[in-house]
Amino acid sequence: MATPAETLAARLRERRAQIGIVGLGYVGLPLALAAVRAGFPVLGFDVDLGRVEALNRGEGAFHHIPGEALARARAAGAFAATADLARLSEPDAVLICVPTPLTRHREPDLTYVEATARAIAAALRPGQLVVLESTTYPGTTAEVMRPLLEAGGLRVGQDVFLAYSPEREDPGNPEFGTAQIPKVVGADDPASRRLAEALYGALTVATVPVSSAAAAEAVKLTENVFRAVNIALVNELKLVYDAMGIDVWEVIAAAATKPFGFMAFQPGPGLGGHCIPIDPFYLAWKAREFDVPARFVELAGEVNTRMPYHVVERLAAAVDRTGRAFSGARVLVLGLAYKRNVEDTRESPSLKLIRLIEARGARALYHDPLVPVLPPTREHPELAGRRSQALSPALLAGVDAVLIATDHDGVDYGMVAAHAPLVVDTRNVMARRGHAGPTIVKA
Repeated sequence: MATPAETLAARLRERRAQIGIVGLGYVGLPLALAAVRAGFPVLGFDVDLGRVEALNRGEGAFHHIPGEALARARAAGAFAATADLARLSEPDAVLICVPTPLTRHREPDLTYVEATARAIAAALRPGQLVVLESTTYPGTTAEVMRPLLEAGGLRVGQDVFLAYSPEREDPGNPEFGTAQIPKVVGADDPASRRLAEALYGALTVATVPVSSAAAAEAVKLTENVFRAVNIALVNELKLVYDAMGIDVWEVIAAAATKPFGFMAFQPGPGLGGHCIPIDPFYLAWKAREFDVPARFVELAGEVNTRMPYHVVERLAAAVDRTGRAFSGARVLVLGLAYKRNVEDTRESPSLKLIRLIEARGARALYHDPLVPVLPPTREHPELAGRRSQALSPALLAGVDAVLIATDHDGVDYGMVAAHAPLVVDTRNVMARRGHAGPTIVKA
């Protein structure tokens, strides 16, 4: 008689296994479509009933995800979404793609992971594989997930299987979609690791097995801490070189011509997205448990967190130089998403910029072609419902300054240069587009 591991391995090999994905956002939805393309039926779970209904109509895809792919999958019966967590017993493999934010005190908040694990445990049956993809600190899978899943008597590695495989999505990147990015896989028992490798080997170009779930969790943190530290470095260099009258973007572009030993990172108004602003704090928090300081990591977090304050100082000084008091000024924030050409506002520095601008008595408007209405956010709920202003010569001429926070391609920067009385550019996009002059200031 076949063991639960052997039965699941055969179902994965023959594409008969149903894949369940919890959290149909920027990570879960691309993963669902990758599984469909690989030949697996997918049942998606989300607590947002409105989103579930939209997905079941073949709608609700993001700007960088073709809506037709979702509609085709739905029409073919290969994809369905539900808010009924009791159905978690149906999939053969359940992949968890839920948020892992920070608390107000910048400590890990595993509320969504724990709630999902409890919901899975309530429906868990022998032969299921559970994989956590959410970014978290080393030890979460073993210390948090496993006890919750085993509370009902099923044993991980024998009856059910548990692994960690960090998401590596880069929304809006046309070269690397889910299937083109190698998948790191870690588990604490051989059966779980083999099953996770078999699953992701069918979905992606390659798998990268590591010795444990904790090692896989550390891989994800390392990738994003590396980026956070280097972004903090160029952000600090921006402050230093600005004081010297040197253009940091010119310096970086020239340094990047060296064919070895240098990797170009770009400064900006602060960090956004669900990973880079958060992951360093997850690692620093966990390091304290072992009495090991993570000084570089914590310093990078501090530097990046302070960048919106620097930008608003530069903005206020630039407005003051025009003879207009910053208090009472009208500022158009150009770009609300955290990243070029995506609509994702999670942890966007633009939201912090708006709050800081208005705290100093100015009025902040925004234009973002991908964010017509600002959705509710954890950190800035009071901004929800604000609407993007239509970009026009009249709007530009009617504000005291334009603050470029996100450099979307779908913006007429020539119009901005021609009609805005002052442009404060945090992304160097005006220079890249050939616009310069006394009314354009870099920050």
